[in-house]
Amino acid sequence: MFSVPALQYDYDALEGVISAKIMELHHDKHHQAYVDKLNAALEKYPELQSKSVEELLRGLDTIPEDIRTAVRNNGGGHYNHCLFWLWLSPDGGGQPEGALYDAIVGRYGSFEAFIEEFNAKALGLFGSGWVWLQPNMDIVSTPNQDSLLSKGDDEPILGLDVWEHAYYLDYTNHRDEYIKAWWKVVNWNTAEARYKNSLS
Repeated sequence: MFSVPALQYDYDALEGVISAKIMELHHDKHHQAYVDKLNAALEKYPELQSKSVEELLRGLDTIPEDIRTAVRNNGGGHYNHCLFWLWLSPDGGGQPEGALYDAIVGRYGSFEAFIEEFNAKALGLFGSGWVWLQPNMDIVSTPNQDSLLSKGDDEPILGLDVWEHAYYLDYTNHRDEYIKAWWKVVNWNTAEARYKNSLS
């Protein structure tokens, strides 16, 4: 059965960008709720309980219809958030180096232009969802907790949670301020490692 992974930093480590109150609520309540509902959905199908969340999401069409929506929503929520915590760091910010930087600049012309495009995608997303950087350097969005894996895409290099629960206590309705601040805590080491893995 699935569980919420521990954070690699304290709740207050990202203060000034994401408050301890948001981090605790987001990690301990929202993420935990996705895990609880995913586990509950799988209770009646023991043969699915040994599968990874990635396998469940990639094979969503094969999931029994009576739990497919629950697996899509809650499995996606679990998978997306497991990655999101890794993309945050109190030592984050700045810009990537090496192959990932070269790939970004090769696609967008400059790192600044990439940031502008990513921010525009995040601001333009209607309602709740996520914005992703894919291995081919496309910037795409998904609604709700939908996973790129369920669409047959590769695992993302970077992703931003733009659900209101990720920022509302700190930024109220100012999604633009949250997005701008988020870049200060992006863990580029994680993104770079994921990009290198995608090339192998």
